[in-house]
Amino acid sequence: MEVAFVFLNFSLLILGLVFVSIGADKVVEGASAIAKKLRVSDLVIGLTIVAFGTSAPELVVNIVSSIKKNSDIALGNIIGSNIFNILVVAGLSAMLRPISVKHSTLKKEIPLSFLAALSVLALGNKGNNLPSIITRGDGIVLLSFFTIFVAYIFEMAKKDREMFEEMEMERLKNISTWLAVIYVIGGLVGLVIGGRWIVNSASQIARALGVSDKMIGLTIVAAGTSIPELATSLVAAAKGNSEIALGNVIGSNIFNIFFILGISAVLNPLYYQTALNVDIALLLIITVFLILFSRDLKINKIEGALMVATYVGYTAYLIIRG
Repeated sequence: MEVAFVFLNFSLLILGLVFVSIGADKVVEGASAIAKKLRVSDLVIGLTIVAFGTSAPELVVNIVSSIKKNSDIALGNIIGSNIFNILVVAGLSAMLRPISVKHSTLKKEIPLSFLAALSVLALGNKGNNLPSIITRGDGIVLLSFFTIFVAYIFEMAKKDREMFEEMEMERLKNISTWLAVIYVIGGLVGLVIGGRWIVNSASQIARALGVSDKMIGLTIVAAGTSIPELATSLVAAAKGNSEIALGNVIGSNIFNIFFILGISAVLNPLYYQTALNVDIALLLIITVFLILFSRDLKINKIEGALMVATYVGYTAYLIIRG
């Protein structure tokens, strides 16, 4: 093991963490400012700008995977990312500070994310042929659901504008609209670059230490595309902005399936392996538990810890499954 090699990768790891930290802070600050400027709730911004932006790594990975006709990566990336988002991103955010849940999130957005996961299960198990194929037509169906979601967000934003009070504008009056936009775009770029450095350098260090590629793939790489969501939600939770923290998770999960998986299937039909049924079943179960945890409109620290512990158990299962 060359000392210079490890030092270089360790330096990139630290630099990546710095980029992610600063990027997440600017995304949250800029997104909150944009919400106030547009007179919409932080939840709307969390479900759209922040959620779609932090899902950029998943989008890139899936487009490349679809073009190369690698269905396993395309499907595994999305399902794994969504499980990570709920159990780790939302779980750690709740452990940091209890997450307040809006009534609309409990009754509409979380159930919609459940429907998204259920749609993949249904499309992946239709017919008697194995493996099943998620066709281009199926991809169009998923994209149609995404347009419905976007229409719902626009309707929510319209209602927010009607109810928004001018006094709410005071807190961020000193940040111009253009500066807020620059914060969000620059922050997202920082998240993507920093996340890539973290994944690549951590993988190199792990290999240098003799850790197997399988273990690296199941841990570092699997969680790598969700680093932007994790960093953004943790910063939002630390700042007491739970609407962005939870909206980012739910919005990303909906975007990942309806848009990214939809685009992936349109580019190239996806071959669905039935082994994924277990993972999607887990995704459905934890989404139901997210609804149950949110019944009192708050996810507390104990519930957050339980979610993180569940992910540890799931990772152990993946290692055993191989």
